[in-house]
Amino acid sequence: MLLRIEDIDQSRCRPEFETAIYEDLTWLGLTWPTPVRRQSEHFDEYAAALTQLDDARLLYPCFCTRAEIRAEIARSPSAPHGPDGPIYPGTCRHLSDADVAARKARGAPFALRLDCAKGLRRVDTHLFFDDATHGRIAADPTKFGDVVLARKDVPTSYHLAVVVDDHLQGITCVTRGEDLLEASHIHRLLQHLLSLPTPHYAHHRLIDDASGRRLAKRNQAATLSDLRAQGLTPDDIIARLPPLP
Repeated sequence: MLLRIEDIDQSRCRPEFETAIYEDLTWLGLTWPTPVRRQSEHFDEYAAALTQLDDARLLYPCFCTRAEIRAEIARSPSAPHGPDGPIYPGTCRHLSDADVAARKARGAPFALRLDCAKGLRRVDTHLFFDDATHGRIAADPTKFGDVVLARKDVPTSYHLAVVVDDHLQGITCVTRGEDLLEASHIHRLLQHLLSLPTPHYAHHRLIDDASGRRLAKRNQAATLSDLRAQGLTPDDIIARLPPLP
């Protein structure tokens, strides 16, 4: 087992959160090789992947603010929706090189988006991935539209960082919650475009509370440290977990 600290958003990630992860997992009896890979220490490797995609002309700068995107979607009641909500309508996809250069010269902030349709035209085979629960799944990256792969304040995205990390760490099986199953569709396209191997996946079902609601911080769900303070043992916790396939 490898442990990875996914801390690309430095505004939300704090040392005490990382310490709590180590303490909780150690208490459960888990061990892992050290040093642990921290994504915040590898922005240069994600930048190299971005450059590879940019050189292939698969990225474009998006100058839209979140408010502008919401307004554009509101004007189109039939706008397609994906796993994360309405899909970006591609407002900046067709900006001319001159317009892009002028906006950059003015210092306009922008994100880098993957041109999904153009990326799919580079695919000469059927994309799929294998999941321990769901079997072989045909990848449909269009579910997410033109996803953001980097922003000015966060120079990579979850999608890009984990694809690069999985390759560099030699990951053969990605085990994560079923809430990230849909993300694997865009990950499969990125793996193809970056000529990276595709690991197997095991998306496990999420742990619910007594009412069937997913355990989440926003709902003040009990943490492992809370349960430990209540006197539960690691065996008690493991007994509550859904079995892996």
